[in-house]
Amino acid sequence: MIRTLLPSLLAACLAFTPLAAQDAPWRHGAALLDEPKYPQDFPHFDYVNPSAPKGGLVRLGALGTFDSFNVVVAGVKGSPEQGLGLIYETLTTSALDEPNASYGLLAESFSFPEDYSSVSFRLRPEARWHDGKPVTVDDVIFSFESLKTNSPTYAFYYANVSKAEKTGEREVKFTFDEKGNRELPQIMGQLMVLPKHWWEGTAADGRKRDITQTTLEPPLGSGPYRLKNFDAGRNASYERVKDYWGEKTNVNVGQNNFDEIRYEYYRDATVLLEAFKADRLDFRTENSARNWATGYDFPARQEGRVVLEEFPFRATGVMQAFVLNMRRDKFKDQRVRRAFNLAFPFEELNKTIFYGLYERPSSYFFGLDLASSGLPEGRELAILESVRDKVPASVFTTPYKNPVNDSPETIRNNLREADRLLKEAGWEVKNGRRVNAKGEVLTAELLSSSPNEERVFLPYKASLDRLGIATSVRTVDDVQYTNRTRAFDFDIATGLWPQSSSPGNEQREFWGSKAAAREGSRNLSGIADPGIDALIDKVIYAKDREELVAATKALDRVLLAHDYVVPQWTSLKQRTARWNRYGHPETMPRYGGAAFPTIWWYDEAKAAKTGAPR
Repeated sequence: MIRTLLPSLLAACLAFTPLAAQDAPWRHGAALLDEPKYPQDFPHFDYVNPSAPKGGLVRLGALGTFDSFNVVVAGVKGSPEQGLGLIYETLTTSALDEPNASYGLLAESFSFPEDYSSVSFRLRPEARWHDGKPVTVDDVIFSFESLKTNSPTYAFYYANVSKAEKTGEREVKFTFDEKGNRELPQIMGQLMVLPKHWWEGTAADGRKRDITQTTLEPPLGSGPYRLKNFDAGRNASYERVKDYWGEKTNVNVGQNNFDEIRYEYYRDATVLLEAFKADRLDFRTENSARNWATGYDFPARQEGRVVLEEFPFRATGVMQAFVLNMRRDKFKDQRVRRAFNLAFPFEELNKTIFYGLYERPSSYFFGLDLASSGLPEGRELAILESVRDKVPASVFTTPYKNPVNDSPETIRNNLREADRLLKEAGWEVKNGRRVNAKGEVLTAELLSSSPNEERVFLPYKASLDRLGIATSVRTVDDVQYTNRTRAFDFDIATGLWPQSSSPGNEQREFWGSKAAAREGSRNLSGIADPGIDALIDKVIYAKDREELVAATKALDRVLLAHDYVVPQWTSLKQRTARWNRYGHPETMPRYGGAAFPTIWWYDEAKAAKTGAPR
């Protein structure tokens, strides 16, 4: 399960005590197959500093721009999701020291029957919008209906929710069209709640608000921050709400400590880095190996005013890859797709461009215990046997391995194998070009959203050119890239799929047949395979952790066997740089990464030495 707006990657399967539906208990939290770590009325999460000082400013950078504050329908340039996540709240929230746990936020408790056919939430009586009005059941139902009706992403996410109804003054019930789907109660807990009365009201200029349209009117929220000021497309500042209703709620204690969080938007990653070095930004996650290795050799770091720190990723796995769009006939043949994988010079890139800092993902769940390896056995083998007629025979006999291009000899051997596969698939070399029986040339356009990517894409292009494939690199701006990938108008683009330790319904969005036909879905490859669909269902309807792990490994193994993508590179560490004016708890949450700025605070003593942000 993946949150689509808020940064958390939490996906939990809910534990329950087998009771009849009418006797289902109300609970403050839930965790995978066991009781949650934190008991009823716990004072705060263990990983926060409950005495953290409030105050100070933090300036963050973001790539891109925005032209709307409406999270239901994004504008042409998008919505500033980073900041709007500070304004709006969900029914439940996650704990960062448990891989699969959630606790009530706007809802003080929730309940569901043993067949998972519905879930009910009981709202906190103290929950308030920033205008002082209470958060109501009507707000929850309005939010659900607005998101499902107007957002293709949410429509897919809530596809199995057949009804939302008020069942008490502070109680709302969601009924599902299927039973046994353990994630659906948790998915509804992640519902972002919007103010019905505000959206149905009138703006200061007398204009009737319309939730189906973009807007730059500052939104009304219930969260710990409100929009302070903004310059459309360039920056947005959010100020801490001094009378925030939930400040003393246990799931919020020790968090949301900054008086102001400011986001500055940049079109170019290089300019963004230079802005940080010039002390115009305070904190950044560094995604470039070159920058991490060479970009921070400047006086402020040498003097200790800038700190570099790595935080491990433990709760999430990832697949980052070149996506071969199978909606194009040339990529429908697996042999062609495998040839493109054989040609990718990862080892050369890692040595010459990435400074040896990356690994090549060999699983769609890379970094988690859900990743397949070796040959299937035990419960995983039994699951694969149940769909043997729908999956490649190789999953039972041949473990998946990424090609290795670490020497001139291996490079030559892999190109020879790629040539053999392409010929088998009907693509011969004539006059230096790879053509089929119709005389059509095998072409491939590598779609990029940043000039910085060209230094990586061009060596790959050179390798494909050696095979006679007419390859080009096309760099477009963020808006064009988004529009083209949403419309599946590409040959090869980059896909990124973060995975939680409890995968579930989001797998339908990633690899399911229905998602393949829906523009804007995360199924970029166009996967429409009955074996994949069957294995996704086995993941979603797994009865225990052992079955979930086995089903996920089986799904991973079959996805890999089809060679849908060419794995790129990744790291299991979050590399961060910050100006040394901030503090964090001594013991960081195991599954939270840096968790910045959520549990950090402004440190006056450090700031006195480093200098205050401007």
